[in-house]
Amino acid sequence: MEITFKLSEIDEVAQTLLNHLKNKTLCFHGDMGAGKTTLIRALVKALDGADEANSPTFGLVNEYHHKDGNLLGYHFDFYRIESEEEALDMGLEDYLASDAWLFLEWPEKIQSLLPTDKVSIHLHFIDENTRSVEFSLD
Repeated sequence: MEITFKLSEIDEVAQTLLNHLKNKTLCFHGDMGAGKTTLIRALVKALDGADEANSPTFGLVNEYHHKDGNLLGYHFDFYRIESEEEALDMGLEDYLASDAWLFLEWPEKIQSLLPTDKVSIHLHFIDENTRSVEFSLD
C-alpha cells in the first residue's frame, strides 16, 4: 500500500498504518530527513503512548510506555552501529522476543537479525511538506 500525504496529515497516516499492520516489528527505511522519526512519533501517539518519540541516535534505543504506565515498545536507531554484533551486544534478541512494538530505523544495518514477518515501511521525501509511505509484509 502507498500513501502520499502532507505532514499535517501524519496522525491520520499513522492510524491507517495501524489499521493494516499484522505485526509489531516495524522497519523504517528512508533517507535522512524523510520522516522516519516523525512517523514513529505519530504511531506512538496513536497507540496511546505517554512519551513523545524522539530519535534514539546516541542511545541507540528508547523505551516508550502507555499512558497507564505499561510498556508500549522500543525505538531503535541503528544508523551509527558498525556491525550486527553491536546490536546483539545490546540485547536485540531479547527485544525481538518481546511482545512490545519495535520501531527500527536503519534496519538494513542488521538485516540478517530481523524476523521474517517484519513490516517494511519506506518513506520518501517529495517536498518540504509532502511525503509518501509504502509498506509491505516481508
